[in-house]
Amino acid sequence: MKIAFTTKGTNWDSKMDPRFGRTEYFIIFDEEKDEIKFIDNTEIINEAHGAGPKTAQKLFEEKIDVLITGNGPGGNAGTVLEKAEIEIYVGAGDTTVKEAYEAYKKDELKKI
Repeated sequence: MKIAFTTKGTNWDSKMDPRFGRTEYFIIFDEEKDEIKFIDNTEIINEAHGAGPKTAQKLFEEKIDVLITGNGPGGNAGTVLEKAEIEIYVGAGDTTVKEAYEAYKKDELKKI
């Protein structure tokens, strides 16, 4: 299973970014391979419109199974993620990536 986290940095101790569409980075954890990689999403900051769907497309291309974020995606991005059958969990905005993963494993985040 591949899990994507919206984050402000590129490692397990990075703070989560509560935003989805304009998140600075994604950390992607492949549980089966026990591998972590990150995606730089900082270029999206200059987008006037459509940041959410463009960001959602990146996750679709990475074949993500689960998204963990703070506030969740907006309507258009949510539609893209839903069509890609990506499960979305919110409520991890004030944690580190590692803490968010632990909360997910303990079923402490809200699934939307």
